[in-house]
Amino acid sequence: MASLNAAAADTATFGGAALQVSGLRKSYTGQTVVDGVDFTVPAATCFGLLGPNGAGKTTTLRCCLGLTPADAGTIRLAGHVLPEQAEVARTRVGVVPQLDNLDPDFSSRENLLVYGRYFGISDAVLRARIPDLLDFAGLSGKEGANIQSLSGGMKRRLTLARALINDPDIVFLDEPTTGLDPQARHLIWDRLKRLIAHGKTLILTTHFMDEAERLCDRLAILDHGRLIAEGAPRELIARHIEPQVVEIFGDAATTWARRRQGLGERLETAGDTAFFYCRDAAPLLGALAGTLTLRYVHRAASLEDVFLKLTGRDLRD
Repeated sequence: MASLNAAAADTATFGGAALQVSGLRKSYTGQTVVDGVDFTVPAATCFGLLGPNGAGKTTTLRCCLGLTPADAGTIRLAGHVLPEQAEVARTRVGVVPQLDNLDPDFSSRENLLVYGRYFGISDAVLRARIPDLLDFAGLSGKEGANIQSLSGGMKRRLTLARALINDPDIVFLDEPTTGLDPQARHLIWDRLKRLIAHGKTLILTTHFMDEAERLCDRLAILDHGRLIAEGAPRELIARHIEPQVVEIFGDAATTWARRRQGLGERLETAGDTAFFYCRDAAPLLGALAGTLTLRYVHRAASLEDVFLKLTGRDLRD
């Protein structure tokens, strides 16, 4: 793809920061949805915005795109102040929405062509750009395909290609792999890594903690409208969680675990599963070796453990 083979985006044009958010606040009907959020996204990195349902992620993203006016705070997107300069800022931005909104009446090529016209790009430039974009998305040979004939993974990749039609410096991705099978997820991850390598800035929301851990250079966790943690994935794991986790399953797992809480630094239970968080798991594993009815998994701590510790295990609707 020609635009991806060009030099990385000139970060000096927006001071090395693709997005700067300070003191962001937003309320609806008296209920605070975003409560004093601050973060900075360096250019040419992947930044994750994580949180349970209702944490304020979508409202934060809408404010950062100039689609929803903030009640207070400052936002600079690609060096432009929002919402005053939102229109010009969005010419430097691509968006992959949570739900695909491709036009079912158009072919793959026509979807890209029509979308590109919104940016004032000439048809000649668009027609030259589209084959490379489709190749990048793994959709070569699908130029004339009707949208209804594409699989879910193909539609998702076409939506990504569409977000790149204006050769943006910054790409917002709202849960880009939700509903995809493992093969399609890995293909999307590969394409996103390529974008970062070529100097694009990605701002990502996801409920898949392994996805955030794989892709994000840095991330922020929101809950109840507030930013409760920020840092690199491995840094957050080291800061908040013991290094080893032993998950114990079975009808008697939680009863067995509560009687042996001293074998780990911390114990959590959920349903019929007990989670021991340990610095040294050897004593616990030794005790488990003598049981016949319990199953267990011994693993390294992950970003999901951090997320659940900070936001809780209760279901959010």
